[in-house]
Amino acid sequence: MNGKSGTMNNDNLSSVGQDILLSGRTQLCLALPYLNGPLCTLVPMPGDEMTISAATDGEMLYYNASFLTAGFLKSTCFSPRLNLHMVLHCLFRHLAKRRGRDAVLWDLACDAAVESVIDSLPYPCLTRRSVPARELFLTECRREMKVLSAEGIYRMLLRERLPEYKIANLQRLFAMDEHSLWDLEDKQEQERSERQDQHWQDAASRSQTAMDSLLTERGSGGENVMEQLSVAARDDVDYRKFLRRFATRREVLHADTNAFDYIYYTYGLQHYGNMPLIEPPETREEKRIEDFVIAIDTSMSTSGTLVREFLASTYTILRSSDTFTRRLNVHILQCDDQLRSDQKITSLDELRRYMEDFTLSGGSATDFRPVFEYVDNLVASGSFTNLRGLLYFTDGMGIYPTQRPNYETAFILLEEPPLSVKIPPWAIRIIPSLPWRRLHDSFDNFWQEEILQELPEL
Repeated sequence: MNGKSGTMNNDNLSSVGQDILLSGRTQLCLALPYLNGPLCTLVPMPGDEMTISAATDGEMLYYNASFLTAGFLKSTCFSPRLNLHMVLHCLFRHLAKRRGRDAVLWDLACDAAVESVIDSLPYPCLTRRSVPARELFLTECRREMKVLSAEGIYRMLLRERLPEYKIANLQRLFAMDEHSLWDLEDKQEQERSERQDQHWQDAASRSQTAMDSLLTERGSGGENVMEQLSVAARDDVDYRKFLRRFATRREVLHADTNAFDYIYYTYGLQHYGNMPLIEPPETREEKRIEDFVIAIDTSMSTSGTLVREFLASTYTILRSSDTFTRRLNVHILQCDDQLRSDQKITSLDELRRYMEDFTLSGGSATDFRPVFEYVDNLVASGSFTNLRGLLYFTDGMGIYPTQRPNYETAFILLEEPPLSVKIPPWAIRIIPSLPWRRLHDSFDNFWQEEILQELPEL
């Protein structure tokens, strides 16, 4: 009898916990209609035997009924905030992006980013008492970045190197769920995680589309969610593949092993000694980059360290024989509200010396127009044979040209700019979600083994 009674009580308690979650979800669907789909994706599942409070693996929302009951009795906004907290983790793709990062700092950064978004939403079901320590930390983050993304907060935590007790205090301030189900060691589980990540990426894209129309009609709340979704939607950048879009076909001195028949080649060797019947052509056509422009925003928003890392990553790509020709014609421009310098680079040695003695010139407001006017003059004067592209390293805040240039332009942004910044539709926006030293797969080891040896000051 006691056993049956205990089982019944547990079932009842689980049912109460599910009711608490669903009631919070209903409130959110009414307040945030553009998130109805994602909010209804996670399936509530009792997780008392897993000894967790509340957690998600991207498919299920596992909960401890006692934990939910205690939280609900303490605050009526507990259930809506908990639901939204975990759904935003999934929408912002925090689960998949954890791989390769410090788990403790990444978890804290994700919780802080999500809670900052929830705090910004002007709905009674999400309003909670202000905690000064939370506000102080978020204020410090806003001094470092315009959008409080998990990636930006994580980079700040890495730089700060806070002691363990401060990390623990911040965890208590921002944590609402557990992240123990984010770790997937099994190969099949990792494949499932990749499918889930693609599902949430698609869900984020659909939510952005819904928010575009709803926020235009009703400009109250949700802007921070949209900014975060823009950050989460971007993929990691393979710098090498990206630069190849600026290449043109050139004939290079290289044996084309695919342009002859091996049967005739080996036949000649067998019957005539060391004399193949057909030899491979000594040249072949490949897409290579010759003419290129790198512009650097030297306003107060950029620093010499960031620019050096950007140039160092570009240097590794320039060293690649299958991307650039031996003859370089790269102009490195520095500009804030006016053009400050133009350094022409014709070899890798010149680029390395330029980085060794690199100093930023400027420090005023940002105006992108002088760079485009100057480059147009260079093209008109014949300084470029076939200019295909320009890379502009900047924070994105400035005055843009009104007309599209005759060459492709990519703005390499430090972080996602606010929604108020209207970047022209013709501009390619690249916002790396990882540090510059991970812009392509092989860069980490190359940085440590070769670049730092050649450029110790970096």
